[in-house]
Amino acid sequence: MTLRADLALIADLINPHARVLDLGCGEGALLAHLQKHKEVNGYGLDVDPANIRICLEKGVNVIEQNLDEGLTNFKTNSFNMVVMTETLQSVRAPERLLSEMLRVGEECIITFPNFGHWRCRFQLAMLGRMPVAKHIPHAWFDTPNIHMCTFRDFENLCRDLNYPIIERRVVNYRNLASPLGSLLPNLLGSVAFYRLGRMPT
Repeated sequence: MTLRADLALIADLINPHARVLDLGCGEGALLAHLQKHKEVNGYGLDVDPANIRICLEKGVNVIEQNLDEGLTNFKTNSFNMVVMTETLQSVRAPERLLSEMLRVGEECIITFPNFGHWRCRFQLAMLGRMPVAKHIPHAWFDTPNIHMCTFRDFENLCRDLNYPIIERRVVNYRNLASPLGSLLPNLLGSVAFYRLGRMPT
């Protein structure tokens, strides 16, 4: 089975034999791929019973857990990498969860839709409505997103929390990079990929 484009980008950043925690793992596609191709030792967290069943059928270790409850059931430095895709904007306390991710993991990878994209700005400024786009497909009344975040917002948060940004990738809704997107990420980037580490002690 072909790995989804955004998950393939993440898989490229993870070393063989790493210990990986996938927050909001869905049907376990990323972990199943990493177990097969990179022999990682991985765990996924999800709240959907259907997703959990599919993970187990794939041989993916999965725990039923709400991310808003934190990661206190995991010890410090339990993982080499903690992954969270397209979920940051839907948790109640993103800054607290980021702190927990970098407590239990040496590094983390985070992706989220950019609400500063020019299409979103156009819809707000010219049409007077909450944006709906290919990378933000939900209407205002049924969206799971409770925190509207842009590239600039996230980088300011990382600076305030002293989390070094090791790598940033800027892609469009097809998960393809472009020179213009890298030049003006907050305006032209649809989806943000960030790899974070800890401040040296």
